[in-house]
Amino acid sequence: MNRGTPLWRWLDARPTWLTLSVSFLALLLIWHLLVTWAGYPPFILPGPADVAAAFVRLVSDGRLARHTLVTLSEVVPGLIIGALVAMPLGYLLTKSPLAERLLSPYLIASQAIPIIAVAPLLTIWVQSWYWSRVLAAALVVFFPILINIIAGLRSVPRELYDLMHSLRATRVQTFRKLELRAALPTALAGLKVGATLAVIGALVGEFVQPKSQGLGFLLVTARYQFKTDEVFVVLLTLGAMAMALYGLVALAERRLLRWRTYGHRTK
Repeated sequence: MNRGTPLWRWLDARPTWLTLSVSFLALLLIWHLLVTWAGYPPFILPGPADVAAAFVRLVSDGRLARHTLVTLSEVVPGLIIGALVAMPLGYLLTKSPLAERLLSPYLIASQAIPIIAVAPLLTIWVQSWYWSRVLAAALVVFFPILINIIAGLRSVPRELYDLMHSLRATRVQTFRKLELRAALPTALAGLKVGATLAVIGALVGEFVQPKSQGLGFLLVTARYQFKTDEVFVVLLTLGAMAMALYGLVALAERRLLRWRTYGHRTK
């Protein structure tokens, strides 16, 4: 690093892993200094060392892995179900003006109802505590993916439809060659948003359905016992889970959209 080079410009030229490492270390330092200078007791704001010790303790006794797997087993099916319902419905709303007029007002109005208000009803309607949590995750995921699919399909220029019609393409061929490619980038963008929201939906389901399993149960238990260090461990684990799911969708996006990258390079 040259003396005249600003730090932010130097970091911008570094690999992503190095930039993230530097930012993470800076965050830990600020956190440690805040706790030290303000003199907060550990049950109010634990320091990084306290949280690290709690992490080791939860990993050693197996609680963190056990509850994380339960929450993950709710998040992934919720994400898949929400996407599988949103994709065909988005196509229907794009292609059928009647369906859009009939369903859109209810879909939009449903977004004004927070999931924390719907989750108790799911526990009543669905007898299984597991599936009530999965459906809570699916409901949170559904709308962002739906909106992105509609936006992607409506972004197809009319001229391309005319071209497919002049080539006598069937409806299936038009969907595969034109509409699917047009909607895929925005659909995957919605899926990345849904991957993070699914974690929130499953956690809300765990709050409402207090079965003694899942990170939500571990979070509530730690809060009532004033183990703030364990609360931080759970929050960091939830963040890591969301980042991992987001990264998997981003990896799938990179593989599925190779044709778009290749097209940009050849221009």
